[in-house]
Amino acid sequence: MKMVRAVRIIVSGLVQGVGFRPAIHRAAARSDVKGYVKNLGGSEVEIYIEGREEDINAFIRALTHFLPPFATIEEVQVVKEEPRNLNKFTIERSSGTLVKRSMIPPDIGICEYCLKEVLDPNNRRYRYPFNSCAWCGPRYSMMYAIPYDRENTSMRKYKLCSECEEEYEDVNNVRRHHAQGISCPKDGPRLYLYTSDGELLDVLDPIKEVAKLIDEGFIVAIKGVGGYHIACLATDDDVVIKLRMRKKRPSQPFAVMALDLDTVSKLVYLVPPSSIDLLLSPQRPIVLLPKRESSPASYYVSPGMDVEGVFLPYTALHHLLLRDVRDKFLIMTSGNVHGQPMCRTEECVFNKLRNVVDYVLVHDREIVNRVDDSVMRFTNGESVFLRRGRGYAPMWIRVPFHLDREVVAMGADLQTAAAIGFEDKVVLTPYVGDLDNAETVEDLEEMLGFLIKSYGVDWTRAVVVVDKHPNYVSRGLAYEMCDKYGCKAVEIQHHYAHVLSVLADRGLKVESRVMGIAIDGTGYGDDGTLWGGEVIIVKPDGYERVGSLEPLPITSERDIEYPVRLLIAILAKMLGHRVYEVIEGFPHYKLLSEFEREVIVKSVFEGRYTESSSTGRFLDVVSALLGVCYYRSYEGEPAIRLEAVARRGKLISELEEMDITYRDVLRADILNYILKLLYTLHQHSNTNNQHNLSDIAFTTQIALGKALAKVVLKSLYGKRNVEQYIVVGGGAAVNNYIIMGIAEELKKADIKVYLPKKVPPNDGGIALGQIYAYYIANAF
Repeated sequence: MKMVRAVRIIVSGLVQGVGFRPAIHRAAARSDVKGYVKNLGGSEVEIYIEGREEDINAFIRALTHFLPPFATIEEVQVVKEEPRNLNKFTIERSSGTLVKRSMIPPDIGICEYCLKEVLDPNNRRYRYPFNSCAWCGPRYSMMYAIPYDRENTSMRKYKLCSECEEEYEDVNNVRRHHAQGISCPKDGPRLYLYTSDGELLDVLDPIKEVAKLIDEGFIVAIKGVGGYHIACLATDDDVVIKLRMRKKRPSQPFAVMALDLDTVSKLVYLVPPSSIDLLLSPQRPIVLLPKRESSPASYYVSPGMDVEGVFLPYTALHHLLLRDVRDKFLIMTSGNVHGQPMCRTEECVFNKLRNVVDYVLVHDREIVNRVDDSVMRFTNGESVFLRRGRGYAPMWIRVPFHLDREVVAMGADLQTAAAIGFEDKVVLTPYVGDLDNAETVEDLEEMLGFLIKSYGVDWTRAVVVVDKHPNYVSRGLAYEMCDKYGCKAVEIQHHYAHVLSVLADRGLKVESRVMGIAIDGTGYGDDGTLWGGEVIIVKPDGYERVGSLEPLPITSERDIEYPVRLLIAILAKMLGHRVYEVIEGFPHYKLLSEFEREVIVKSVFEGRYTESSSTGRFLDVVSALLGVCYYRSYEGEPAIRLEAVARRGKLISELEEMDITYRDVLRADILNYILKLLYTLHQHSNTNNQHNLSDIAFTTQIALGKALAKVVLKSLYGKRNVEQYIVVGGGAAVNNYIIMGIAEELKKADIKVYLPKKVPPNDGGIALGQIYAYYIANAF
């Protein structure tokens, strides 16, 4: 008789909510081992098997064959056990015990098999808007707690019908055996259509009715996976303008959801080819791609932009709606009041959106956790996150260091996300937003609280890392938590965190010196001024600022909203009283009253301004100077529109060089460069040989990138033990032409340039860098 042996296996990774336990059950049946599999309380899975040596080996071989498509095994812990003489293999009830932390499953776009069922008139799930299986569907957005079981989700109120129950219990049903979120028209969520005043409408098919209403020009709020969208025609100027007026969103682009790739290809160019893979991926992000000149979409969907944000449907509901509307694509934008979080409850929609939408399509499944659509773009040929949300969050990121304790990172205040860190992992919240209103702050606390509870983080023993900016809301919130729980707060410089975020993202350990560039709108500097265009050397024991942009004179917060103000301040600083004769040559100076112009000039003359080495503000000034954008209606607008204008630009040789000077550190002289731009514009306004604005915009951004690269090269002179790569982070690190300029210049010295791949380079990824900064500060 052959000896029976037994092992207990703890598996972590993405192994809950992806059909992993049913796959283990099938592998066990194939290999004739006995035992059990169950979810544990840290999102990990426990497997116990016993059998003959050859049966256990067969089980391990079968495991890779049966692994579900979205599952990821990261760590496996095997412990020998005494056999228990079990006579079968079962899926056991989940345990709340935390043995080894694992990943919380994100929401997954509908798979091809579920969609096929929805479109098949002979299938019992025909036109069922909530179809899902073990391989797809909502996960994080409907979870109250871990482990991922139906009873811990908002699906718990829907009792399975006999047919669904049969599928659930059938070990050979690959997609529905023990799939926690399954349902059908008999037992699952239901749709209801209301007017914006809350009147329930009696309609046979709410989706067909909504499609008819949208085609007639109405605007509809639609409850989705992680919140509400607002949907309307994208081809009708009047409808799009009406939405902009109601939403008080004058120019910020709207996203467009299209039925399929053929429809997408009528709106945008599918370049680079990897954009197709992104669009078709289970995560289904919004992807910014170059607009087609012949696009049927209204100009007002994304005014002043050269790209359109497009994405494919990720639920059956979206598919059915887009099949039923005339255009096969729609505006599908966040269902929120401008500047506030996306609505996820009916109370929010009927209170806050009643004057924005005409109708509301509701389903009765609760959205437990808000999660916004992820947004990506391409920078110098690489895909980069602008917003990390649905499909990706809250999956963890493995980092190249091991923490000695649990860390909570609060992020920043704009487009932010918070995070927790433990062992060699960092888990970021989904995109939170701007912390300038109480609702977003509440969402930050709720999202962070979910992670802290799920992973068993103890506030009293954790370290909290915060941004150094004394006025950040996130910083104040952190100190409140530390006062309440007695934890320690550590302050981290903003741009240092940006650089470290990229290093952590790319799995790069700081063992010698690493150069980094941080370019953004603003951050609180170590010297009390506002930084935003920094060259930093990261060392195993800290960092050193070795380069920057020549600082701009910020006279008021209104300089951000009206960049022409900052242009006047720069000219006053550089030209003295000649500023008056110069600004009169530019018609957009009349956007400001004579009194306001005089206050700006006087403030500069009297030294009443704050110095800022901000990349964002420099791009804003150039945008205003070229007449591209005089007023900022949303974050980054002047710089974004400047990049759009540069799309077909060519290099102007006389503007290609930006001087490098030395003050306290090496400086890219953006002030004198602005005078050079003024001179160029003046010269060519008096001749027939005018440069195209696209050429000037293109060259300016390339020149800035090259200047930053030259600061890097000059900083490297005489230094040893420096890595042959640099990292670039910060909100402006997505600018195609700045990165092109940096990469072209550093290529001459065989220095590689790395951007982040898993988190946004903006403040949505800064919490990752804050945690790395804590590690470095305590590793020596």
